[in-house]
Amino acid sequence: MPTRLHLVFGGELKDPQGTEFVDPSNLEVVGIYPNYAAALEAWRSAAQRTVDNAQMRFFIAHLHRLRDEEMETSRTEEMG
Repeated sequence: MPTRLHLVFGGELKDPQGTEFVDPSNLEVVGIYPNYAAALEAWRSAAQRTVDNAQMRFFIAHLHRLRDEEMETSRTEEMG
């Protein structure tokens, strides 16, 4: 079974209903995890740690979806 990497990151949002960060250069990278279950555990821990800040949000990015090794070029490479 291939490794499916997941990135957990977060930061303070301009609007708690949106996804635009106040300061994208100051994002917190929690880590990269080899499976969704480990990423979810890290996400829960980070979210719980910042529960008192309504503007703070953490996300799980599916890194394995960014690059498809079977394709000659991936969608991210095509963006240039």
